[in-house]
Amino acid sequence: MLLDQSSIFAAIGLSSAALALTLLATWLVARSETYLLTWSIGLATTVVAVIIYAGFEQYDSRLQLAAFILLLVGFGVIYAGTTQFCSNQAHWLRAALVTTAGLVPMIIGFALGYTGVGTMAANFGTGLLVALSAAQYWKARAEAPLLMVANALLYLVTAASFVACGIELWRTGQFVLTDRPMNWAEQFNSLMVIVGLTGIGALSLTINQIRTSNRHKSDAMTDPLTGLLNRRALFGEKVTETASNTAILVMDLDHFKTINDQFGHAAGDRVLRAFAEVIFSNIRAEDVAARLGGEEFCIVLSGSSPKAAAAVAERIRSTLETKTFPTSAGVIHATVSVGIAIRSTEPETLQALLSRADAALYQAKAAGRNRVQISDFHLAA
Repeated sequence: MLLDQSSIFAAIGLSSAALALTLLATWLVARSETYLLTWSIGLATTVVAVIIYAGFEQYDSRLQLAAFILLLVGFGVIYAGTTQFCSNQAHWLRAALVTTAGLVPMIIGFALGYTGVGTMAANFGTGLLVALSAAQYWKARAEAPLLMVANALLYLVTAASFVACGIELWRTGQFVLTDRPMNWAEQFNSLMVIVGLTGIGALSLTINQIRTSNRHKSDAMTDPLTGLLNRRALFGEKVTETASNTAILVMDLDHFKTINDQFGHAAGDRVLRAFAEVIFSNIRAEDVAARLGGEEFCIVLSGSSPKAAAAVAERIRSTLETKTFPTSAGVIHATVSVGIAIRSTEPETLQALLSRADAALYQAKAAGRNRVQISDFHLAA
């Protein structure tokens, strides 16, 4: 042997235990990310398996069987955590079925005295679970291509190392064991478990941190009540010039303060959420909708025309007008006024276009509310 097997097992145990504690500590800070807890439990189970497997000096098939059961269960839990991480679904039943597919032939082999056959089944079963984990990362590679593909490759090579252990036992005819297997495949497998788990853990934590950062950024750009963008997301800190035929619709719910005063703020929030849903259902995927603040909303339509923009505004206005909101204090009837501005040939910034739409909105309100008004500047142009 080129490397001392006891030292390798100790390294596997220590690295896995350290990673399990790191994942657990990370989960304690972010309880919603349950895959971290699942991974931690799976790794802790494999650590116990390694301790049992490496802890006996004289070969004992019962201890080896116990270690392999824990190993398979541990990697089954890790696979479930990986599906949680990559697809937001744990797929516990699938993980349990694949784990059982490895456990049953392994236990039968040991029960019949064919400890080598049972060990092959343990290696093939573990290899299958690790390969399925690799497939999960590969399917989710669009999120972070480099990191996800690197994780998939690490999992795949680690899976191959487990399969190699089983094949080597079969090739050498070791159907009954009287000692722990010691060959090149076992060494390769031990090294890959150390490198693979450590690398996978580091990459997964990096992806998790990226997700957290993106989520915080998204939260900062989203209105929490309606799910629309907020003013910061719409404008940012730059002066943005709009493309030709860009239309802006500025909308203000009529007499909204009266709704809050008469029916309560909870009812007012209900109206705001319903209006946001009306907006979503009347715009295209490439259009942008935002809540500017209070009861004021904005839509940016790309490649539009006065007629098309007015049609969108009228659909939104008429849809809201027909809605009713029953409350304990009575029925709420909400309406909206809309101002529209469209850029034609002259260069115009988003802020300037918004100012013209805002002026048109005030014209709509002055004319009696619950109506659509297009900016006079565009009509003159």
